[in-house]
Amino acid sequence: MTHTPPQEALLDDDKALRLARETFDTEAAAVLGLKQRVGKPFVLAVRMMLAVQGRVVVMGMGKSGHIGRKLAATLASTGTPATFVHAGEAIHGDLGMVKGDDIVVAISNSGESQELATVLPLVKRLGALVIAMTGKADSTLARHADIVLDCGVAKEACPLNLAPTASSIAQMAMGDALAVALLDARGFRAEDFARSHPGGALGRKLLTLVCDVMRSGDAVPRIGPSASLIEMVREMGTKGLGAVAIVDTGIQVLGIFTDGDLRRLVERGGDLRAFSAGDVMTRSPHTVAVDALAVDAVRLMEQHRITSVLVVDDHGALCGALNTNDLMRAKVI
Repeated sequence: MTHTPPQEALLDDDKALRLARETFDTEAAAVLGLKQRVGKPFVLAVRMMLAVQGRVVVMGMGKSGHIGRKLAATLASTGTPATFVHAGEAIHGDLGMVKGDDIVVAISNSGESQELATVLPLVKRLGALVIAMTGKADSTLARHADIVLDCGVAKEACPLNLAPTASSIAQMAMGDALAVALLDARGFRAEDFARSHPGGALGRKLLTLVCDVMRSGDAVPRIGPSASLIEMVREMGTKGLGAVAIVDTGIQVLGIFTDGDLRRLVERGGDLRAFSAGDVMTRSPHTVAVDALAVDAVRLMEQHRITSVLVVDDHGALCGALNTNDLMRAKVI
């Protein structure tokens, strides 16, 4: 059996670029159009979602379903309990996921999705409130909804005006606007975001503690104030921190001596053997608490332009030490 190879498509470079730019213009206009129409229904929707006792259940079909999954994920990661239920699966059993104290956000550009039209009367019978995101204010979906958010667009970016393009962007923008308004109203912080993203870069930065990344035990260079400068330099070089802590017999931090201090001391000249650690240390050095966030150590080091910092407990006793290399290995910086 022979196969005839498909005819090679002819690409017009100039036309492709023109269509790309027209797509950007059309979709930008779709989003800006929402700005002119958003109003009281949007505020009411945010108030309803803030007060929900259950969850926000997002529903949709086709491309609107893809937008719905993204919206549910964005809400869940920014402090609003949310989940996505596919409208097609809802009419085959997944409607059991919806409870009377939930809010359903139903997304359909036409507002005439058969699956949504079938399931929404049942949702209303459960007692759940319905927020519609649709491009047709007179649609079946809009008539079933308690609140209608107008996501209508003048035209699609598709040259045939058929494929959901501008309308999908408008739905996504409206969903993002809801999520942003909600997280602000909840007082949602970067630390809260990190807790739902512990595996990401932000999670590492905002959830990692100093005690998780510091050097401890014998890895921490330390010496008494009566030790000679030679002993202090040897201890500093052996441990590779770029600094050494000067402590008393109760390991209370008295001071610190760094590579930079040694360089400046050598530049001044004189008999280095005559100095003790107590003579040349920097007294009352900058320290960070053992239970502080690692990003606090980063801020301290950046503010004072230092590369090493000592870690202490509530009583000022030495617990550990860290430098910028330790923080970089932990991907905090």
